[in-house]
Amino acid sequence: MADVIPETRRRRTGDSFVSAEESRPSQDIPADDDLYKYVEALFFAYRDFISEPDRILSEIGFGRAHHRVLHFVDRYPGMRVADLLDILQITKQSLARVLRELVREGYVTQKSGKADKRERLLYVTEKGAILARRLVAPQLARIRNALVVAGKDGDKAVAHFLDAMIGEANRFPFKQSPEALGRGDKGPVRER
Repeated sequence: MADVIPETRRRRTGDSFVSAEESRPSQDIPADDDLYKYVEALFFAYRDFISEPDRILSEIGFGRAHHRVLHFVDRYPGMRVADLLDILQITKQSLARVLRELVREGYVTQKSGKADKRERLLYVTEKGAILARRLVAPQLARIRNALVVAGKDGDKAVAHFLDAMIGEANRFPFKQSPEALGRGDKGPVRER
């Protein structure tokens, strides 16, 4: 008979739940009751991280879905619609609505793939690039300031922590070029 692990002492690892003790690394991790401060800190950090972009987006009648689409299309020009669906994990209908609005308002353009004309490749327009930079500027400033506070090796610790927070099946190859996303058009990667 399998051991029954109380829900408060369980931790999701891959596709199955294991006890916190079984999945605990060699270092001592605080008990669940003590981890609540991190849960709450993540709520507040996310609230503040998106507050300024939300304000900017509301001025033009857009929301967070528009922001996410614009961000990834700006960062990975020539991204396929299929790749964007995988990254955002939203329905085709939701993405179609957001893309339609971004295209109609002149922030994003779609082009057919060179190898496969059915493929839709996404690019930001000049107007879209300006908005993307305006939205990310306060976020970059917030991250930069937090890393200064975190100290000398804070960036590595934060990167490892965030990477570990993302489920293995949901990891986005953000350190890779658009070619790694299976992009149809292998044009140059725009550097920041």
